[in-house]
Amino acid sequence: MTDAENRKTLIEDRLNAAFSPTYLEVIDESDQHIGHAGHQGGGRHFAVMIRASALQFLSKIDAHRKIYAIFEDMIPTTIHALRIKIL
Repeated sequence: MTDAENRKTLIEDRLNAAFSPTYLEVIDESDQHIGHAGHQGGGRHFAVMIRASALQFLSKIDAHRKIYAIFEDMIPTTIHALRIKIL
């Protein structure tokens, strides 16, 4: 398993544990950032699409804060960018 695949799995595991989503998709978007300073070989830019009752009634800002909080040990070192879409 590559570093990017390991990071994707770790992101999925943490989101599942924290929010028990009814829908979750994590996409490695690193290839879209080739040439960007944060690329550093890939596996560092991710998109998350999530539907979870724990996030349903929060403002967009509060929902994003809750998600970012579970990755505070990984951003910006292991994960350079995390794009979030709450469904």
